[in-house]
Amino acid sequence: MNPLVCLLLHVWRTSLLVCVLSLLLAAPGAAERVLPLERRTIAAELTTAAAAALFGAVEPVEVVRDAGDVPGWTVRTDDGTLLGYVGSTWEIARSVGYSGRPIEMLVAISPSGTIVAAELVRHAEPILTLGLSDEDIARFVGAFAGVDLAAPRESADAAEQSAPDIISRATVSTGVIRDGILRTGRTLAIARGAVEAGRIDRVSYEPSGWEALIAEGAIAQVRSTREDAAAAFTGARVPVTPGQGAFLDLWVALLDPPTIGRNLLGQKLFTRAVGGLGAGEVALFVGSQGLHSHRGTDWKKSHVFDRIAVVQGEKRYELTDEGYTRVDRLALKEAPEMKERSIFQLGDGFDPVEPFSVEVTATRPAQTGADLTFVTATDYHLPARFVLEPPAPPEPLWQTTWREKRLTVAGVGLMIGLLTLMLFVQEALVARPGLWRGFRYAFLAVTLVWLGWGVNGQLSVVQVVAFLQSLLSGFRWETFLIEPVIFTLWSFVALGLLFWGRGVYCGWLCPFGALQELTNVVARHFGVQQLTFRQALHERLWTIKYTLFIAILALSFYSMESAITLAETEPFKTAISLRMVRAWPFVLFVLAILAAGLFIERFYCRYICPLGAALAIPAKLKIFDWLHRRPQCGRECRLCEERCTVGAIDRVGRINPNECVLCLRCQVIYNDSTTCPTLIKRARAADARQAAIEKARAAREVKEPSQ
Repeated sequence: MNPLVCLLLHVWRTSLLVCVLSLLLAAPGAAERVLPLERRTIAAELTTAAAAALFGAVEPVEVVRDAGDVPGWTVRTDDGTLLGYVGSTWEIARSVGYSGRPIEMLVAISPSGTIVAAELVRHAEPILTLGLSDEDIARFVGAFAGVDLAAPRESADAAEQSAPDIISRATVSTGVIRDGILRTGRTLAIARGAVEAGRIDRVSYEPSGWEALIAEGAIAQVRSTREDAAAAFTGARVPVTPGQGAFLDLWVALLDPPTIGRNLLGQKLFTRAVGGLGAGEVALFVGSQGLHSHRGTDWKKSHVFDRIAVVQGEKRYELTDEGYTRVDRLALKEAPEMKERSIFQLGDGFDPVEPFSVEVTATRPAQTGADLTFVTATDYHLPARFVLEPPAPPEPLWQTTWREKRLTVAGVGLMIGLLTLMLFVQEALVARPGLWRGFRYAFLAVTLVWLGWGVNGQLSVVQVVAFLQSLLSGFRWETFLIEPVIFTLWSFVALGLLFWGRGVYCGWLCPFGALQELTNVVARHFGVQQLTFRQALHERLWTIKYTLFIAILALSFYSMESAITLAETEPFKTAISLRMVRAWPFVLFVLAILAAGLFIERFYCRYICPLGAALAIPAKLKIFDWLHRRPQCGRECRLCEERCTVGAIDRVGRINPNECVLCLRCQVIYNDSTTCPTLIKRARAADARQAAIEKARAAREVKEPSQ
């Protein structure tokens, strides 16, 4: 995986864990009340009536349960004619939605490898729970009928074109549905021989040790001693000291068969190594120990590993850093000590079934003439028992999504980078009120129009709750990586909470927050009178959003569907994700909130938003205090308190980080010598001192001539 993505994974998960643990401390014993998710299919048995309906057949039909590595059902007519096969996405693909719960569908395929029908069995997805009819969801799932599983990604594009707009905006949920159907259908088709897909067994697995893998040739090894290298480098400027120690111990293995790869790497790293392989690609493991390195260091500049090559027949394959993965440790404890462990991807016509060799070249400058070389090579031939007709793993959905949305992610990254730069040099910006005002409103407009309505970059409290549920029911990064924009935003927010608090998101990157502020600006421009609550009432209204957040979180332990229903107090889905294309009660709710916001800026953010409450909890850990205050603030002067549009400054001048949206309006006043009463007072005092000095100087000048 890309190192940047790894860093984002770590930052995002760490910050959300802080939020989750803070909440668990407030509700001891909550986690124990949640039963673990059962690792079994929801549709435990396929009835003959359901099977007949899937294939459009007339009963009676015969349904036989198939066990093995790829479970499912075989369906035949009463006279024995094969109709096809049925598989469950939960049993085969372990499809889990953003709610942290399974999305299970039944996929029926024909003997020729085509999807005959797909039917949704059960789900708990936020956007599919409310505001949609069962017919809309059934139409979307059923549209995958007719997909050719020999080329599923290409032939499935038309399936989503028939989706209603409300479904097409649910990118995570529809992505999981699409991936679950295609992955299940293809795996089932290949396992039943309906689709040809490669020549390596990528399904079967059995535990095996290091010595057993060496003995059968699944791992090849070769050793070059220092004595061998010293003889080859006779006459080199820097000779090798002879000895019986290893110049290079080399181990090579193809990782695609699970019996090899999973035993060597462990399940997690094995899935990572082979899950992203494209068609015709395989994963090669190379490990080494000794004086010489099979990787070297020049590849960091050239992106090509010039010391190592794979030779098959007349063709020589260069290994590059594209698809390269460093392995820190092997899962097999009895494996020998290795200095370097690497995984390389091989493609471009490479045939894993045919013999090949791996060559590692060592080069030393000669005292005279050309450089001297020494090659350590080992032959490799995949054992016959792994040469089968297995399923070729399709590319994980999250990798496909990140590749397709790389330009969008780059745009989000540009926004984040610009915002970060501004926050680090905010003193230069707030010293120029006109520049600050223009930058803020322009940034909010981009947040609303492009980030919100354009690419659906609206965070939600549902994502916080879904993260917690996934921790309790089996965490999978793939679920959260499906939507790159949301993941990128959460990664930045996780880090921003430590630097600036919740305001880094609520005040700048929240599309609905931007919508509220911009509509309020327009209202004030047309003279709409702004309302304010007394401080005591203002502070008591804060309890609404915190209570709402705790209620959503607590309810999720009892019923995720009920928690999602309560989370509809967030207007984000209606106003931003679905662009008001929804049933009238939801639209009316949004309009009511926006109407209140015309008279009280960010009314929803101040008093109702459960996401803001969720972000405020880990924001307590904020390390830095970037907002400047003076001793006179709140004592001699309360101008910032009066002009703070969200009421985040108390009577003694302190800024409440739980409520501050980091708009920097108070910092503009702080630096404005024509607005800040303290600066005005200082300027007047300075002018008075200067006048006194001038008066005294003039008096001396009058006195001196008279003398």
